Amino acid sequence: MHFVKRAREEAGGWRKNYKERISGKVLAERMGGYLQAYTMYSSVRPFGIAGIIGAVDEDGPQLYMVEPSGLYWGYHATAAGKGRQLARTELEKLDLSSLSPADAVKHAARIILLTHDDAKEKDIELEMSWVAVKGAGEGEVGPREAGIHEFVPRELIEEAVRAAREEAEGEMEE
Repeated sequence: MHFVKRAREEAGGWRKNYKERISGKVLAERMGGYLQAYTMYSSVRPFGIAGIIGAVDEDGPQLYMVEPSGLYWGYHATAAGKGRQLARTELEKLDLSSLSPADAVKHAARIILLTHDDAKEKDIELEMSWVAVKGAGEGEVGPREAGIHEFVPRELIEEAVRAAREEAEGEMEE
């Protein structure tokens, strides 16, 4: 939560000083510097988190991951946490430019279930949100307004999880 609060402060300070929104790259750079400063001084405890920053501006959508060391990388899709390598491998297999928002939710649910270890971890509570470059068209499922962060409808998430579990069970039977 501290990371998110600090990112909001950075964005607010940028807007106050420069009278414009901060770009995703600049925010990732500033947050990387903030995390890295905590690794330099023995009087403070280093952050042990990786932060994922998403932004949409005049340059289009941007996604960055900030490592605890302060390094940041730009991605089309990424994952953090225990199963990140397997998740990144699965994300690389996807043709992201051709996916509809609903299909992207289904693939995300499948990947999360694939990387989840039922024997060691508690049950999954899946929450998703999205930001669109353009709004969903008539009859399409997806974010309604470009650049606005919205939570994915609960029904769509439940449908995606159900489909992912059925696919996993079908693969296990084979």
